[in-house]
Amino acid sequence: MSDREGHSGGPVDDDLSLPKATVAKMITEILPNDVLCAKETRDLVIECCVEFIHLISSEANEICEQESKKTIAPEHIINALKRLGFDSFTSEVEGVLKDHKQQQKDREKKVSKFEQSGLTEAELLAQQEELFAASRARFGAQSSQAPGS
Repeated sequence: MSDREGHSGGPVDDDLSLPKATVAKMITEILPNDVLCAKETRDLVIECCVEFIHLISSEANEICEQESKKTIAPEHIINALKRLGFDSFTSEVEGVLKDHKQQQKDREKKVSKFEQSGLTEAELLAQQEELFAASRARFGAQSSQAPGS
């Protein structure tokens, strides 16, 4: 399959792009304050990024197929970068991957308040009803003390 063909064998959608506002923000953050970036330059950067993604994806797909795998794994991307001569990117990519895996673990470890409470659902519902009753009582007391009651 060529780089310009999609899964169906047809040409890749030429409308694929990256969010212009996001790319513009990234460019602005990198450039010194006194340097501006022309719209055409931003669009060119976007085209280059999309082409880079196609290149890496295509190479990672070839590696994946050689290993008789059906899913491209992060390691396939890292190997694709190396094969294509982007070795200098691999340590940063590996760092980002490590951070991502840690964030996933941290999300999985987060326990809901329900689980942290140590109470059953029935006990929590009873507490909720008590709080509602207390609130209604306070509201009723305030209403009876209001002027004109």
